[in-house]
Amino acid sequence: MSAKKSLSGEQRRALLATPAGWLACGFGSGLAPVAQGTFGSLAALLPWLLLRRLPLPFYLLAIVAGFAIGVWACNVASHALGVADHRSLVWDEFIGQWIALLPLLVPALLPPSGFAWWMVPTGFVLFRLFDVWKPWPIRWLDRRVKGGMGVMIDDVVAGAFAAIVLALGLYLQR
Repeated sequence: MSAKKSLSGEQRRALLATPAGWLACGFGSGLAPVAQGTFGSLAALLPWLLLRRLPLPFYLLAIVAGFAIGVWACNVASHALGVADHRSLVWDEFIGQWIALLPLLVPALLPPSGFAWWMVPTGFVLFRLFDVWKPWPIRWLDRRVKGGMGVMIDDVVAGAFAAIVLALGLYLQR
């Protein structure tokens, strides 16, 4: 099995031995045996339920801070694992998912009936679609940007693409 797909016991211990590793693996959600990105994106919905209560400027600040901390944590974790952008590193999914759900916090984009829970799975699916499909420039960034920034940046752009599509869909329902 590829070094990017499996974790040895030694790698798992190295990953979980530091706060950076815990954060980078999405508090353990990235340790799922399969579909680590999907599990990371699902796990990101739990803190999102709290974050969505923040005023929009503070939500955006949380995303920026989470991104910056994620660059550091994923860089540390990649070095500990000895593998660049290992599948178990899913903090990028957290940030990408929170970006994808951003339109749900903008009242002007919501239909007159307001927020509905079906919008969350729609944002989730859109983010996973863009994260897996990797249209340009996501694939380009994924291949060329290295280190913690490389782990994080492609999911930020996938989240932005998903947010744009979700916002457009919400707007068209108005």
